[in-house]
Amino acid sequence: MKLVRRKYIQESVELNITAFLNLMVILVPFLLITAVFSRVTVLELNLPSKDAIAKQEEKIKLQLELVIRQHSFEVRDSNIGRIKYIERNAAEPDWKVFTDILVEIKRRFPEEQSITLLLEPAVTYKTLIQVMDRVRSADVVQFTEVENVELFPNISIGDADILEQDSAASVSDASNTKDAITKEASAKEAIAE
Repeated sequence: MKLVRRKYIQESVELNITAFLNLMVILVPFLLITAVFSRVTVLELNLPSKDAIAKQEEKIKLQLELVIRQHSFEVRDSNIGRIKYIERNAAEPDWKVFTDILVEIKRRFPEEQSITLLLEPAVTYKTLIQVMDRVRSADVVQFTEVENVELFPNISIGDADILEQDSAASVSDASNTKDAITKEASAKEAIAE
């Protein structure tokens, strides 16, 4: 018997990397995109020292608020309380008294630029616009000429606390008259300083 030897021709085997390249083409952009979103962000906080907190408490900034109700205006500071209460007639408000009070506050706090208007829901849009116009600027008589003075150009608007009925408000006002007088006196003293 003859041994037959078959010669196997060995072909060189090529590595098929097309599937691998397809995977890399998809995977590389995906990894790059997600790497941008997974950046670590550092928030740097500069906390004030204890001395700075004490100095800040000593100097209380004026936070002027004007509460506009259907029958009154109330000028107040959110830290101190009521500065001035002005009764108003819905038909024809007394704008002279209103403007004089705002001009006096501006004279005492010339660096103050902002005021918050707090409105009752019953206040009309026309009243809001009139108040905003008078809060931004006022005509002041200087000797023989009238000068337009900028008062509080930065205006914020919010909702005022709704008072209960007038009878409940008058009862609470009567019981708190002494407190209101002392608060108003301390507010005037703070403004005078």
